[in-house]
Amino acid sequence: MTEQSIATQYDITQPTPTPAPAQPKPKQPRQLVRFTFYKLDAQWQLLPADVRERGKEQLHQIFASYGEDALLRTYGLYGVRSDCDFMVWQAAYDVEELRTLSSEIRRSAMGPYLRESQSFLSMTKRSVYVGKNARGAHDPRLVITPTDRKYLFVYPFVKTRAWYALPMEDRKRMMNEHIRVGLTYPNVSLNTTYSYGLDDQEFVVAFETDEIADFLDLVQELRSTEASMYTLRDTPMFTCIFQSIEDILESIGA
Repeated sequence: MTEQSIATQYDITQPTPTPAPAQPKPKQPRQLVRFTFYKLDAQWQLLPADVRERGKEQLHQIFASYGEDALLRTYGLYGVRSDCDFMVWQAAYDVEELRTLSSEIRRSAMGPYLRESQSFLSMTKRSVYVGKNARGAHDPRLVITPTDRKYLFVYPFVKTRAWYALPMEDRKRMMNEHIRVGLTYPNVSLNTTYSYGLDDQEFVVAFETDEIADFLDLVQELRSTEASMYTLRDTPMFTCIFQSIEDILESIGA
């Protein structure tokens, strides 16, 4: 007698196999992002020309090597701010990649003459106010993709604690107004990264555009939005001009 007929004769109910639990989809990795501002000591310019030339070439090689495997962009700030000469924008999946570049710069010939006047550490993250499939100037992405426009405006951002006490519905309504204003400036794109627990700010925002006036007008208009009342701090602000490290060093007489 077969197993099936025995089960039928004695009314034995065969257990239904339990389906294997669905495996969660792997999360898309997020990037660590660092904006580092450097000031060159004037004492470097007093060194012999051949020493400075070797030092500049060494720094060029460090940047070129790092940029092969991770995102790296350089921007000049000389003639715009007095406290820094250039900025390095990095994005990587491992904090050690950020530390490696900093270490190599410090140990280079120019290292003792380059002071980090300011730095911001953050991470990519999806916004709770924008859907996963959203597109546009305010769509947060998990991968930093610079457009390499002429200007990059960078600043840290902190909201008041009262903002987080508001119902999510109210916050979304105010952010929708904020987004609508941003979309009226299609020539300005935004990279928003998050610093909760990583650094002194909550966000680091970096706006890219080819028109400096568009950014000024955008910021002025955003000041009149309801969400702006919940801004605790959004300074210092840095106007950065896209430029190779070679051209930056040449321009500042390094």
